[in-house]
Amino acid sequence: MTPDSTPTAQRALVTGATAGIGAAFARRLAADGWHLVLVARDAARLAEMAAELTGRHGREVETISADLSTDDGCALVEARLATGSPVDLLVNNAGISLNKPFLRSSAEDEARLLRLNVHAVMRLTLAALRPMTERHHGAVINVSSVAGFGAVMPGSTYPASKAWVTNFSESVGQSARPFGVRVMALCPGYTRTEFHERAGINMSKTPEWMWLRADDVVDEALRDLRKGKLVSVPAWRYKVAVAGLRHAPRRLLHAVARDTRGRIGRDQA
Repeated sequence: MTPDSTPTAQRALVTGATAGIGAAFARRLAADGWHLVLVARDAARLAEMAAELTGRHGREVETISADLSTDDGCALVEARLATGSPVDLLVNNAGISLNKPFLRSSAEDEARLLRLNVHAVMRLTLAALRPMTERHHGAVINVSSVAGFGAVMPGSTYPASKAWVTNFSESVGQSARPFGVRVMALCPGYTRTEFHERAGINMSKTPEWMWLRADDVVDEALRDLRKGKLVSVPAWRYKVAVAGLRHAPRRLLHAVARDTRGRIGRDQA
C-alpha cells in the first residue's frame, strides 16, 4: 500500500497545520479521506481546525499543541510518531523566517530558526522513518523553499536553513526508497500565507505574478510525491528560477538579488 491510495486507515501528521501550506495540506488530505494528526503551537486554532475538518469530512482528527523549536515540543510529536495508530504521511511544514539581518540578529533568534527549520525536521523525519521503513510503507514531505537554491536574501539565514532541508530530504529519500518509503523536499516560491506577516516582512512590492496559492502548491506536491520525485518545485516560473539559481554565476546572482530584508549599510554595522 502506498500514499497513492487513500483507504480509510491512512493517517497523516502535519506540522504548522493551522495556517498557510500546512492548513492547505490538512484540508486537502481530509477531503481525500485521510485521518489526521495536526500539530501547532496554538491550541485554540488547532481545536477550530479539527472541528472544521471533522464536521466537513467526518475524518478522525487528533491535535498536539507543541512548540517544535523546543526539545519538549519535538519529543511530544516523536512519541506520537512512535506509538498509536501508524502515521503513513508526515508533512514537516512548520518553519520561520527572521525580519532582521544576521549582523543585527541575536544568537537566541538564530538558534530558534535553526531549531525549528532544521533540528525539528531532522528529529521528526527520523522518528517517522523508523516505523515506516519497518512497514515498507509511508512518505515524508519536508517543506523547503526555492530560496534554498541560492543566497537570494542578502544577510538572511533563512535560505541556508532551507538549503539544508532540501539536501537532507534528497539524500535521505535515496536511502529510504529501497524500503518502499518516499521522502521529498517541497520547494515553493512566494505563497499566499501568514508566513511573511508573522515575521513582520513587508511584501507589498512583490509582483502579483510571483505569488502562488497554497492549494495549488499542495496539489503539485502530492502529484510529485506520487511520481516518486525527491524534490518538488511547484509552478513553471519557479522551475525556471531554480534552474537559474543552480547554474548562473554566483557573482551575477549576488548582483541581482532583490530581496534586501537582510541588507544593512556599513554605517549600520
